Amino acid sequence: MRESEFLRARRPEHKQQRREAILAAARELALRSGVRTVSLRAVAAAVGLAKSNVVRYFGTREEIYLELAAEEWQGWKEAVTERLRSAAGPGDVVDALAETLEARPLMCDLLGYAAASLEHNVSLEAARAFKMVLLGVGADVGAEVARATELTEGEGLELVGAATGLAGFLYPMAHPPPVLAELYAQEPGIAAGRPPFLPTLKRAIAAFLAGLPTLR
Repeated sequence: MRESEFLRARRPEHKQQRREAILAAARELALRSGVRTVSLRAVAAAVGLAKSNVVRYFGTREEIYLELAAEEWQGWKEAVTERLRSAAGPGDVVDALAETLEARPLMCDLLGYAAASLEHNVSLEAARAFKMVLLGVGADVGAEVARATELTEGEGLELVGAATGLAGFLYPMAHPPPVLAELYAQEPGIAAGRPPFLPTLKRAIAAFLAGLPTLR
């Protein structure tokens, strides 16, 4: 869509279309090169807008990616809930949490930046909206975890927090930037220290799940 068309938009549904176009461009750029590398200027160029016009819809780059993070949490909730409802025990729960996280690379990438940077340059409204999604998803998925295990709902919530936190920590190590990828190719001994994402995540979630009841 041409910039002049963006500027003429006045109706709420048209403004929503602009927001969705900006989010779609930011999503595509992040999937292509990683959240860390994407600037507000790059998002604006991808949509065909001046940067000053993008901030009419999102005040900062961080607000764009915080909203995408909320969308990713909601999408993950749908996927993992479907898996958890057919889970028959702790092993199925571990697999459901880990495998649905692995299937959402953008979510895993965003998890590593949410607390570290994305929440540091946003409006109060954007922060509130994100946290409300986080709390709602955590509680809902935690309840499903409790149903499929012997954990309480509070412990289920803890497990969800641990699983997503670990995913955000492990993802950048398992998906290194070009310089480290080249280093690993040249130095197998160094590469051996890089943890594989899914097996490491599953083992850590399993250990956390097994340990929670012992802390009651």
